[in-house]
Amino acid sequence: MRYLIKFSYDGTKFHGFQRQNDVKNVQGTLERVLSDVIDNEIVIKGCGRTDAGVHANTQCAHFDTDKKITKEDISIINRLLNDEIVIKKWQIVKDDFHARHDVKWKKYVYKVNNGSYDKLKEGYYYQIKYHLNMSEMKRTIKLFKGTHDFRNFVSGPRLDYTTTIYKTNIKKKGDIILFEFVGIGFYRYMVRHLVGALIDVGRGKAKYYDVERMLENPLVAKNLSVVPAEGLYLMDIKY
Repeated sequence: MRYLIKFSYDGTKFHGFQRQNDVKNVQGTLERVLSDVIDNEIVIKGCGRTDAGVHANTQCAHFDTDKKITKEDISIINRLLNDEIVIKKWQIVKDDFHARHDVKWKKYVYKVNNGSYDKLKEGYYYQIKYHLNMSEMKRTIKLFKGTHDFRNFVSGPRLDYTTTIYKTNIKKKGDIILFEFVGIGFYRYMVRHLVGALIDVGRGKAKYYDVERMLENPLVAKNLSVVPAEGLYLMDIKY
């Protein structure tokens, strides 16, 4: 049987999602606990990787096992995971289902505290005191909607930098600013590049037209900011 699990995790507790030797990671931790409780060797296939410090409200993965997984099994697994990872939902899916290939869209949110420094928000918000021009950021974020070559907003080399963003939004409540992106796929550090560019525009370090040119002509390189991982959340995934 193939199972799909949906789970959340606190990114401050892990050195990213991907299984790695000698560092605590989400994939390896989940596989170890699942294998112990289910009494099968479990290998999970995630819908994608998150980097060190990035949080997930909803991450997804699939795995195969002959054992029927019960509510009691999940309770034991969550207890052993000690609230650092929480399995929220599990279900049997078709044998050809794939957690990464079958994704229709993902939603990311980046959280900024634009007020006084708050110790309780450390590791969970990007905390900055710059005055930000909200209207210019809201105007600029609309540029990212649609299908583009995001070469200037991705870290590391790729064969293809093209992807589609379906929805963008910026919300502000008090000192908290939320940057929202819904798209078919996001490449390495991409959301962090996009938010960094928007904050540069908000601060007056870059203009709307700089971002527009970087999207229209990927060879027109302009180095804009890349925000840290701590404010980034994988919020939802749709199949």
